[in-house]
Amino acid sequence: MAFGMHDSAAEADTEVMNEINMTPLVDVMLVLLIIFIITVPVMKHAVNVELPRASAQAQTTKPETIQLSVDAQGSYFWNQNRVADGELPALFSAEAGKEPQPELHIRGDQAVRYAFVAQAMAAAQQAGLRKIGFITEPQR
Repeated sequence: MAFGMHDSAAEADTEVMNEINMTPLVDVMLVLLIIFIITVPVMKHAVNVELPRASAQAQTTKPETIQLSVDAQGSYFWNQNRVADGELPALFSAEAGKEPQPELHIRGDQAVRYAFVAQAMAAAQQAGLRKIGFITEPQR
């Protein structure tokens, strides 16, 4: 009767092995190494293909830049030429019709009232200009 009896020889055989068996891992790695040794020379052979040559020229037209300056008294200057307040909408609509559309850079004097700059921006937007930017000087 084996009930209640302690058998040390049977217990030693059923003990769990807590070490990793490295032999299958080494076998798999050797097989992968052989596969890579065989396939790498095959991958180095390139296929010569004659690609078509493009004959189109790159687009070299750059959009024009318009500088609108506003001085301290609220006077407008279109590329350093003085412009009356009533002439701005006509100039903006003429530039908005061009393709590619020019960029509008607004230079506002530090002492100018914001209303003059806002009026110029609104007139440019109503005319259809899409690229509007401000020019500032960095603080020293």
